[in-house]
Amino acid sequence: MTGIARTLRVLATAAAALLAVTAFSPPALAVPEPRAPREFVDLRSVDPTVLTEMRYATAHTFMGEAVDGYRRPVCILTRPAAEALRTAQRRLVRQGYSLKVYDCYRPQRAVDHFVRWAKDLDDQVMKGEFYPRVDKSRLFADGYIAEKSGHSRGSTVDLTLVRLPARPAGPYVPGEELVPCYAPRGERFPDNSVDMGTGYDCFDTLSHTDDPRIGGEQRANRQLLKGTLADAGFVNLPEEWWHFTYRPETFPDTYFDFPVDRRSVAGH
Repeated sequence: MTGIARTLRVLATAAAALLAVTAFSPPALAVPEPRAPREFVDLRSVDPTVLTEMRYATAHTFMGEAVDGYRRPVCILTRPAAEALRTAQRRLVRQGYSLKVYDCYRPQRAVDHFVRWAKDLDDQVMKGEFYPRVDKSRLFADGYIAEKSGHSRGSTVDLTLVRLPARPAGPYVPGEELVPCYAPRGERFPDNSVDMGTGYDCFDTLSHTDDPRIGGEQRANRQLLKGTLADAGFVNLPEEWWHFTYRPETFPDTYFDFPVDRRSVAGH
């Protein structure tokens, strides 16, 4: 046998052995998605009357696309926070209002998505609605975007008030003409909430809960929301009229990353 033939036979034998090993190797196991601790619940299981419009599961966001980690439009919260919302909801319904949640628990992967977007200064598709007067290069410095969010701890919620009986919210059509989030209510995106002076996620100082330029009915609506939630144990973030955290937090130092999906809290 020539040296070349011997070499080819050795290579063929090695290849056959490799194929045999590959054929009988067990498949790589998929890494399971993290699940929520048992302290987390779907808000619907605690109070199904609270309205939901989970914006980050849709394209109607300040980025113009759905956010990483939002698999389903479901509000997940720690149980104490959900039960406190139920208390506030019962009080508001007697006055002819309902709560409507925009965002609840937010996975860290979603926050990371915000950060990547904020660093891409060329992507300003939704500027006309959400941050008309803010230079995108200022989003971190001005506190609109951060690398960590209290939402990821599970006891923070973004929400508003809707007058009952609730009328449908207007549909968002990607590519439609954008109107500033601080425009008069009849001109900006047709949310079905009461008039809070700005839309949700409006990157503007007019969103500060007690901004002195907000008066009349708009101020009264903000104070009704803030006062009712304060009585139920929530603390408002002064820079955002819609942002509230239940205290004491169940997980004050933990930032979770399980997806927003009913399967994350199945059986809780």
